[in-house]
Amino acid sequence: MKLSITSSSRKTILLFALMLAALTLVGVFQSWNLMLAILNLCLISAIMALGVNLQWGYAGLFNAGIMGFAALGGLAAMLVSKAPISGAWQAGGFGILLGVIIWIISGILAYIIWVRFEGRVRRRYWYVIIIAGLGYILARFVLDPAILRIETFEPASSGYLGGAGLPVLLSWGVGGILAGCVAFIIGKITLGLRSDYLAIATLGISEIVIFMFKNEDWLTRGVKNVTGIPRPVPYEIDLQSTIWFQDITDSIGLNVIQASSLFVKLCYTSLFLGVLLILLWLCERALNSPWGRMMRAIRDNETAASAMGKNVTSRHLQIFVIGSAIVGIAGAMLVTLDGQFNPSIYHPLRFTFLIWVMVVVGGSGNNFGAILGGFIVWFFWIEAETIGNMLVYIITLPLSEGSALKEHFLSTAPQLRLLIMGLVLLLFLRFSPRGLIPERIGNKA
Repeated sequence: MKLSITSSSRKTILLFALMLAALTLVGVFQSWNLMLAILNLCLISAIMALGVNLQWGYAGLFNAGIMGFAALGGLAAMLVSKAPISGAWQAGGFGILLGVIIWIISGILAYIIWVRFEGRVRRRYWYVIIIAGLGYILARFVLDPAILRIETFEPASSGYLGGAGLPVLLSWGVGGILAGCVAFIIGKITLGLRSDYLAIATLGISEIVIFMFKNEDWLTRGVKNVTGIPRPVPYEIDLQSTIWFQDITDSIGLNVIQASSLFVKLCYTSLFLGVLLILLWLCERALNSPWGRMMRAIRDNETAASAMGKNVTSRHLQIFVIGSAIVGIAGAMLVTLDGQFNPSIYHPLRFTFLIWVMVVVGGSGNNFGAILGGFIVWFFWIEAETIGNMLVYIITLPLSEGSALKEHFLSTAPQLRLLIMGLVLLLFLRFSPRGLIPERIGNKA
C-alpha cells in the first residue's frame, strides 16, 4: 500500500484547512470565545452526523428520529450526574421501582407466551394482549399515586427523583447504551418496513419520546428544566480565584475573566475532539473491514445479498443500534456542555433536518465527509445571522439613512438564517450532489 497522498486526500486536507481558516476568521474579527463555542458545537454535530452516516451511508437506513436518540442521551446525562432528591425518593421512590418491576415482569411473561405459542397465532395474540394489559393496569395502579407524591414534593425546586450523583463523563457512555437499547427495541419492530415507512415510524417514535420527557415531571421535571448539571471541567469562578491561574494570565497579559472562559472552552474542546477521533478511528476500521463491505453490499442490493445467505434484517439492526448509540453519546455531550436538560429544545429542525443536511453536504458513505458536513452546516447555522446582516447592509447601501425601506430590511436581517441555509444546501446539491467528500468506491486509501 502506497503512502503517497492521493488527490482525494489532498482535497480532504484542503477542505478541512478552509474550515479551520473560517473558524480562525471568526476568532480574529468577532471573538475567540465565540470561535471556541462554535467549534465545540461543531464537534458535537460532527459526532451526530457520523452516527447518521453509519445508518444511511453504510446501510441505506433512513432514520428520521435522530432527535429522539439525542434526547435519550441528554436524559442519561441528567440521570447519571444529578444528585438524588432524598425527599422525593422517600415520598414515592418505592412505588416507582415496584411499578417498573411489574412492567418488566409482564414484558418477560408476554415474550415467553409469544415464543411458546408460536404455532397458535390467534391464541398467542390474545394471551399477549391480556398479559400486557393486566401488567399495564397493575403498574399504573402502583405508579400513579407514587408519581403524584413525587411531583408535589417541593415542585418549585425539585418535584422529581433526581439522578445517581455519579461523574458526568460516565453519562456519555450511558447515553450511548440507553439510545442503543431503545434503538434495538425500535429496530426489532420497524426494520422490516420499507425505507419510507421506517422514516415515518422513527419520526413518530422520537416525537413520543420528546412528549414523554415534557410530561413526565417525576423523571425530567418536564418543561421546568433540570439545571446545574455538573461539569467535567473547572468552573470559571473557581479558576479566577486560583493563584496559579492568575499568575499564568498575568504573565501572558490576558484578563483573568476572559482567560478563564477560554480555558474552560478549550477543556471541552479537548474532550469532544478526543471522543470524535476515537469514533472516527473505529468507524474507519469498520468501513474498511469485511463487515463494512458487507453492509455496503446489502445497501446496494438487498436481494442479491439475501440470496448469498446474508441476514439483511439482522445486519440492519446492528448498524441501526450502533448509529443511534453514537447519536446518544453526542446528545449526552451536548447536555454536559449546556449544563441543563431542557426537553423543549428538541425539535426536528435542529436535531433531525440539520443533521441530515450535514451528511448530504459532506458526503454520505464517507466518515470524513460527515464530519466536514457537521462543521460546515453548523458554522453557517450560527454565522447565518452575521452573514445576513452583512448582505442586508450591502443591499441597502444605495438607500438613504432613515429610509423606511432600509429600516425594514435591517430589522428582518436576523430572520434570514433559514434562507441562507437553504441557499447553502441548494448550492452544494447543484455543484456537488454527492457531497464535498463523496464515498470512495473500490479503494481503501
